[in-house]
Amino acid sequence: MAIFHLVLRRDGPEWDPSRPMEEQTDWPAHASFMDGLVESGFIILGGPLADEHRVVHVVEAESDDAVRATLARDPWSGTHLRVEAIDPWTIRLDGRRT
Repeated sequence: MAIFHLVLRRDGPEWDPSRPMEEQTDWPAHASFMDGLVESGFIILGGPLADEHRVVHVVEAESDDAVRATLARDPWSGTHLRVEAIDPWTIRLDGRRT
């Protein structure tokens, strides 16, 4: 059975609020890393919230530690994004089509 986690990340000390996401430093490396997490099936859903200071990801991983270890490899880890919370998520309703 899949174990899902809801991950809340927020802007870090090097995030420049005057610039859009795609113009932040190291954007190409971060985007490539995140695309790889989607391709591998680690990230199921993800994106910024309306305030543009927080990002939510739904990930599939064995544990909180596995989530933290994976996200620590992100070129933006600790600089542009930091993990605020990781919560295991029990999905009881699933409208996705297989």
